[in-house]
Amino acid sequence: MPRAGVREWFGLAALVLPVLLIAIDMTVLGFAVPALSEDLQPTGGQLLWIIDIYGFMLAGLLVTMGSLGDRIGRRRLLMIGAFGFGGASLLAAFSTSPEMLIAARALLGVAGATLMPSTMSLLRNMFLDQQQRMVAVAVWASAFSAGSALGPIVGGWLLEHFHWGSVFLINLPVMAVLLVALPLLVRESRDPSPGPLDFASVALSLLAMLPAVYGIKKLASDGIAPLPLALLFFGLTAGLVFVRRQLRLEHPLIDIGLFRNRRFSVAIATNFMLVFSMVSSLFFLTQYLQLVLGISPMRAGFVLVPGLLLSIVAGFVAIRLVRGMGLTTVLLVGIGLIAVGYGVLVFTPVSGGAALVAFSFAALGTGVGLAETLTNSVVLSTAPAERAGGASAISETAYELGGALGVALLGSVLTAAYSRGLADVPGVTGEAMSASRETLGAAATAAEATEGDAGVALMDAAREAFTSSMHVTSAIAVVIVLGAGVMVASVLRGRAHE
Repeated sequence: MPRAGVREWFGLAALVLPVLLIAIDMTVLGFAVPALSEDLQPTGGQLLWIIDIYGFMLAGLLVTMGSLGDRIGRRRLLMIGAFGFGGASLLAAFSTSPEMLIAARALLGVAGATLMPSTMSLLRNMFLDQQQRMVAVAVWASAFSAGSALGPIVGGWLLEHFHWGSVFLINLPVMAVLLVALPLLVRESRDPSPGPLDFASVALSLLAMLPAVYGIKKLASDGIAPLPLALLFFGLTAGLVFVRRQLRLEHPLIDIGLFRNRRFSVAIATNFMLVFSMVSSLFFLTQYLQLVLGISPMRAGFVLVPGLLLSIVAGFVAIRLVRGMGLTTVLLVGIGLIAVGYGVLVFTPVSGGAALVAFSFAALGTGVGLAETLTNSVVLSTAPAERAGGASAISETAYELGGALGVALLGSVLTAAYSRGLADVPGVTGEAMSASRETLGAAATAAEATEGDAGVALMDAAREAFTSSMHVTSAIAVVIVLGAGVMVASVLRGRAHE
């Protein structure tokens, strides 16, 4: 196999920019939740949509965009997406209502769907040598952690000095650099014989994804009801029709046959389950640090930075470890560390828990760095070069859908447990209590508006309720992560040195 040269490695630096950007955007938004909650006053449901509509739209369109990039050119699609992402960031930065911010985040998701599969598929075609590709994947994966590490520091500083909308404006210079660098450093690539784009499959993928995800979200937050059950059934039915159609088409939107490879299937499923639990932790930990412990946004960012930096280091260490220990063993070590991290969070106190959170997130970051580098490498290695866009889209769909569902489901569980755990406080009006049960940020606002000891008691009760709900969510995450470990151990048993 021909080895990559200097241009390819500089091109890799350009390709990690959108990955870095999306990671920064995800982390920064979590830290901005208290500020935007105070300014826009969203309900609990609106706050969850602000967080996860981006992931829903991205997950729903990734397969389509990956297939589109195979046809029109992956670099061209990446540049279109970069321009769109910048425009949507401007809209988000100057949103004046929860509805406007939700719409802007949805547009960010549409643009973001063009970025992720394009970067992975371009990387697959730039680095044909397997060892070079594994290093490139480690760099690519570490950009998520690097962005997450940079996000709290930059975002914390911005939030302490500027309006919360500034966290979206940092996207603009990154997109500008990307638009200049891509034509100079990255060669265009596409599937030489992709066949026609099947618009019925595009429609079916959206009809499967969006109703099912929304139905699951409503079931988690509101309990069993006819409408969410009907939406879930509709989405699952559309998904079944979608899969059957892909199996019949000569040029499918996604290659279902890739799932016959056990390594590919396990890598996709593991990514989904780990990201499902990981992203939800950023959603509640940032609120815990700022609103329960009373730490400033920048200091809260520094609490999480060690874990995020360890994630970067672990991504590169994984390459060496897998040569001696094997894929299965290293994956299980990573999964075990993630389970330990969540287990620690089950015991977080209402006060003085910053050190415990730092230790927990260090274990989480290390485990994720080990696991995701290997699973992404497996996905790229098992996919044929001409279907790189489709395989990358499957991987990123699992990643983004896992993140979206993590916030939607575990976030809904957290919100429901918090709401039920916050009992009436003497001296606080019914209207203030109702608002306080929506979000912890709303409780902080209501406590400030309530005079005397009643306001203090309300905030103390809200902190207790939120911490208890975080214990429940963390325990669920432990079960999910251990489930991923059982799957890896059982499916890849006897393949320890693959």
